[in-house]
Amino acid sequence: MENTELSAFFKSIVEQDRCPVVICNLRHEMIYLNPAARNNYAKHGELVGKRIFDCHNPESNEKIREVVEWFAKSPENNLVFTFRNDKTNKDVYMVALRDENGALIGYYEKHEFRNPETMKKYDLG
Repeated sequence: MENTELSAFFKSIVEQDRCPVVICNLRHEMIYLNPAARNNYAKHGELVGKRIFDCHNPESNEKIREVVEWFAKSPENNLVFTFRNDKTNKDVYMVALRDENGALIGYYEKHEFRNPETMKKYDLG
């Protein structure tokens, strides 16, 4: 399968994710928000093209810089737990994005909710 064809599959996976996904390049610019992220951050207006540092406090910005430096040190450094929100029962991670050679090309913020599923199994109705 061609990479361009495969890219459509990967984009669709992220687009369908119910959890917010925010992708940043190494200039810390938000280059993509999936629909869940756009909905979650709608009150902040259009975020694509803005720097992630504009959305966080100085302490968080320093942590983001530290994590990206750690990602850059080794292709084995790919996932960092960054935040737990008990109120919404979710964990937040930073995940390294790498090219086919393992070079760091960016990172993304991934939210994972820990609530039990309320949807009925195989409910197609």
